[in-house]
Amino acid sequence: MGFTFKVMRLILVSAFLVIVPFEDLDMLCAQTIRLTEETDKQALLEFKAHVSETNRVVLDSWNDSLPLCMWTGVKCGSKHRRVTGVDLGGLKLTGIVSPFIGNLSFLRSLNLADNFFRGAIPFEVGNLFRLQYLNMSNNFLGGALPVVLSNCSSLSSLDLSSNHFEQGVPAEFGSLSKLVLLSLGRNNLTGKFPASLGNLTSLQMLDIIYNQMDGEIPGSIARLKQMVFFRIALNKFTGVFPLPIYNMSSLVFLSITGNSFSGSLRPDFGSLLPNLQILYMGINNFTGSIPESLSNISNLQQLDIPSNHLNGKIPLSFGRLRNLLRLGLNNNSLGSYSSGDLDFLGAMANCTRLQYLNVGMNKLGGQLPMSIANLSTQLTELSLGINFISGSIPHGIANLVRLQALDMGENLLTGKLPPSFGELSELRKVLLYSNQLSGEIPSSLGNITWLTYLYLINNTFEGSIPSSLGRCSYLLDLNLGTNKLNGSIPHELMELPSLIILNVSFNSLVGPLREDVGNLKFLLGLDVSYNKLSGQIPSSLGNCLSLEYLWLQGNSFVGSIPDMRRLTGLRFLDLSKNNLSGTIPEYLANFSKLQNLNLSMNNFEGAVPTEGIFGNTSAMSIAGNINLCGGIPSLLLEPCSVELPRKHSSSVKKIIAICVSSARRLFVGPSDMLHQERRAVDITDQSILCGADDPVLGVEMVECLSQLVYQVGVRCSEESPVDRISMAEALRKLVSVRDTFIVAVRPFSLKRVNSGDLWMLMERSDTVSLHTVERENKKRLFVYIEKLPLVVPDQVFASSPYDCHVK
Repeated sequence: MGFTFKVMRLILVSAFLVIVPFEDLDMLCAQTIRLTEETDKQALLEFKAHVSETNRVVLDSWNDSLPLCMWTGVKCGSKHRRVTGVDLGGLKLTGIVSPFIGNLSFLRSLNLADNFFRGAIPFEVGNLFRLQYLNMSNNFLGGALPVVLSNCSSLSSLDLSSNHFEQGVPAEFGSLSKLVLLSLGRNNLTGKFPASLGNLTSLQMLDIIYNQMDGEIPGSIARLKQMVFFRIALNKFTGVFPLPIYNMSSLVFLSITGNSFSGSLRPDFGSLLPNLQILYMGINNFTGSIPESLSNISNLQQLDIPSNHLNGKIPLSFGRLRNLLRLGLNNNSLGSYSSGDLDFLGAMANCTRLQYLNVGMNKLGGQLPMSIANLSTQLTELSLGINFISGSIPHGIANLVRLQALDMGENLLTGKLPPSFGELSELRKVLLYSNQLSGEIPSSLGNITWLTYLYLINNTFEGSIPSSLGRCSYLLDLNLGTNKLNGSIPHELMELPSLIILNVSFNSLVGPLREDVGNLKFLLGLDVSYNKLSGQIPSSLGNCLSLEYLWLQGNSFVGSIPDMRRLTGLRFLDLSKNNLSGTIPEYLANFSKLQNLNLSMNNFEGAVPTEGIFGNTSAMSIAGNINLCGGIPSLLLEPCSVELPRKHSSSVKKIIAICVSSARRLFVGPSDMLHQERRAVDITDQSILCGADDPVLGVEMVECLSQLVYQVGVRCSEESPVDRISMAEALRKLVSVRDTFIVAVRPFSLKRVNSGDLWMLMERSDTVSLHTVERENKKRLFVYIEKLPLVVPDQVFASSPYDCHVK
């Protein structure tokens, strides 16, 4: 950005070398122009009147008590006392640009940049034929670019960037033959690149970044041989690399990032553009190899070609780019998964000024060379992530003393993390996730006091979490999940004042979740899932008012859900697979931002709320809590007014089996059941609804499954025909059980139960439904329940298609 402003400043200075010598001409013209100094004063007062009253205080000097040429931002000619310049840049003025500005007939320079003007540029600006400098950038101006600006034939600098202008660039702008600088970036311009701009042979700077222009770049721009700064990034231009650019041998800054250019780059690229210092060509569709000739651009400081389809090797000759500060080649197809892919790193040791090196997301293979320790000591960011790099991280990495960001994530790195890491005192970001790193996490990491992001997830680190990390007081994101860590969560982590994300999931951590977790006032996400944590969920979590993601599943937490009613920003809450009890808090129904709620596989009891997320079964799970009641009808829970036994008797389970056996016929074909012989049978023993436990079906998952089918059985066995549900309703409920029952569980084993074909989960798995038995992603299992001949089928009868009886 600093380089851009320097170039613009040089161009503007050269433009004004042409502007100044017109004083004598103005004196001659003044004799023939009837407009007077009074006209200028009235024009400026009208301009002030169009400025919002709240901002006029900065224009208080614009009044009759002061001479016109002493007004704020006003410049007059030294002889004729006419207004030649108005500079109101950065005064934060609001309002519209007055059309009376067109009456300032001697105006050469108008600067309204960095204000809040809205509306269109008035047509009358086209009357300012002496105008040489016009800057209205960084406002809220809109509409089409005024064609009448082409009447300002003396213009050498036109900056309308960062507004809301629409439609295309007028072809008439091609008549502004004195134009040196044209900046139209950051608008909503559309249409083609006007071929007429090729007529602006004095143009040194063209900036149309961040618009929606499309099509190919016309060949006419080959005539712009004075071009120093050419930026057309972030548009929708197409075609091959614009060949006319190769004629702009004076180019110092070239940015075509974020378009849809395609094809390969010419081998002699570097020879044709020898003066380049900045080259940005990322986010296009370039193919082929990187031209070796780029290493001939001796003054090249920044080379950025990420997010293309480049292949082949990274040239060793890049080591000749002694002035290189930045090299970005990430997200291409460079390399061949082979041992020579990283040879360029040794050559890059000659680039002693290098500050940024990013070759992540390629096909680089081979072992990480020891020469990485010889890279520039000026290096602040090094990214090799998402490749196929093996080997270990050398101790010499500590030589990169100014390193602030290190990304080697998602590779094949092995071995221990060297303790010398702790010597990289300026590190802010460490991304080593998804490797095969092992050993203990070095306690020396606690010496990196500026550390803000630490990603060690998905490795095989073991041992305890270093308490020294509590000294990293700027830590925002600590991600240690999916390792082999043990011990307890250090209380020092609960004293990190800025922590936003804490993830220690899928380890073997033990002990309680400490009460001082409530000290983490800015915590956005907490994931301690799938450990061996115990005790109660700390009530202090209710003080973490920024929490949006809370994952506590897969532990051994007990007790009730603490008061978390103030966590109204929660989006995801998972407390499943614990030993929690008590009732489901009603306030959870009031969490309007909650997108997913999982309370399954606990011991909750009582009424299930019906409002909020509890009305959306696809976003909420309560399965595996056998003592719940109420809820929305699709949950198939017993109404809370009906008292259900806490434990199922053997006889009750026979009723369940009878109903499910009936359901078996439904699943094969409902019409077959409805046409069975129909006989009415009375229930003779209501006591079958209670009794001793039967160990056959007394496992955790089947308790959950049985509860749903049991409720249908109870409704079928009401003594009074008026209270019994119809056969059609029974079939509908059983179909609903089959089709909608899903519960999240963990690693499983199956066992054939009784003499029937019912498969039962004896331990926890990932997913259970009632459709079919199959594996999914090596961890998922579906329970088959379409064949349940545990009882004689004729024990279920229907006296009519609308009545259900059980014997």
